[in-house]
Amino acid sequence: MKRKFLLTYGIIGIFMISNLSIAQKQIDSVEENAELFLEEYSDDFQEKFFEGLKQKGIENYDKAIHLFLDCKNIDPKAEAVDHELAQVFRETKQLDFAQEHAINALNSDPENYWYLQNLVRILQLRSDGISSVESQISYDNIALKKNLALVYYQMEIYKSALTVLNSLETSKFTEHLYSKIKAGIKVQEENNETYSYSTTVSNNTRNTESGSIEHYKNYISNLIRSKNYIILDTISKEALQNYPAQPYFYYARGLALNHKKRYREAITVLEESLDYMLDDISLSNKINKELSVAYNGINNTVKANMYLRKIKPGF
Repeated sequence: MKRKFLLTYGIIGIFMISNLSIAQKQIDSVEENAELFLEEYSDDFQEKFFEGLKQKGIENYDKAIHLFLDCKNIDPKAEAVDHELAQVFRETKQLDFAQEHAINALNSDPENYWYLQNLVRILQLRSDGISSVESQISYDNIALKKNLALVYYQMEIYKSALTVLNSLETSKFTEHLYSKIKAGIKVQEENNETYSYSTTVSNNTRNTESGSIEHYKNYISNLIRSKNYIILDTISKEALQNYPAQPYFYYARGLALNHKKRYREAITVLEESLDYMLDDISLSNKINKELSVAYNGINNTVKANMYLRKIKPGF
């Protein structure tokens, strides 16, 4: 028996929204906030697809891949399956397969923001740009280019966003996004100036303290107090390179990554810190809190609650 069903999925024509602030809200919201009406599929397809989503959600990627490939055998043209396969292959660093399926998904729906965003992320992992696949996608599609400018803006790759905007005819959309990008570039430049100054001060201090652990801890503590997470990410990464057995530096980097919404990277860093934890309950609480935040960020509430329960009161 076949039946129709609604799949909650992040597929929206963001480029069609003339008000960029509205588009911004929709991009920032979780993908589950939009609905895609899928055509008729068999019960077998639906069961495998939703089970694949479940396995992907709990990071059982091998099983998810197997289920999604079964769906592809049932319907080779199912673009949603290509998108899911691209995401799972991206997570498992099988980038050739990830790119292939991401391109398939995008070619099935060139005006889909999320398909394009996923492809750009995969290309970034390969240190490639969109130019490397221009001949394989509908790059002349105006809607695709508008989405691409938004993707780059969201990823704070402002120069690339400007390059794409400059290839489009002037409109309310381009003017609004242009102003947003220029504001973003200004913030980046200010942060770079602050970082340059901070690095100079840090280097001078390091000359007297020999880059000590205490120096890094004091510096990082000040960055956390001032909520300067961009520089915190850089300095904590440097501290870890010099002192890879210091759990406080893992906590600092995880905190910075969470604030940049790079949750999966945060999880990797924070969980690595657990190998070096001894009896510092206060620091352990902070790490468990950030792990809970990170797992909530990827919608894994089971693990988020697990780490939340590990936080000991009174410390």
